[in-house]
Amino acid sequence: MKETFTPFNPMEVLHTEEEVVEYLTQCYHDEDPRTFIVALGYVAKAKGFGKIAKQTGLNRENLYRTFSGDGRSKPHFDTVHRVLKALNIDVSLKPL
Repeated sequence: MKETFTPFNPMEVLHTEEEVVEYLTQCYHDEDPRTFIVALGYVAKAKGFGKIAKQTGLNRENLYRTFSGDGRSKPHFDTVHRVLKALNIDVSLKPL
């Protein structure tokens, strides 16, 4: 008997801004930088790529493709920065 799995969408269990920020923070600290990009894509998709595109001036289709997690796209820092700002998320730095 072959098992089938439904893809997990973390946005189904993250309900507060604090939970979303903690999720993104943990993904940022992963060894693979794609983990953060994919996580940011989940959050952006939940808000709506169309809405984020309007807020950032970026193309909706490109946003969707960039944050799809297929590994082919590597977003520029400016894109990540704009998306985080549109999501109302601030990034803080501290010494290790």
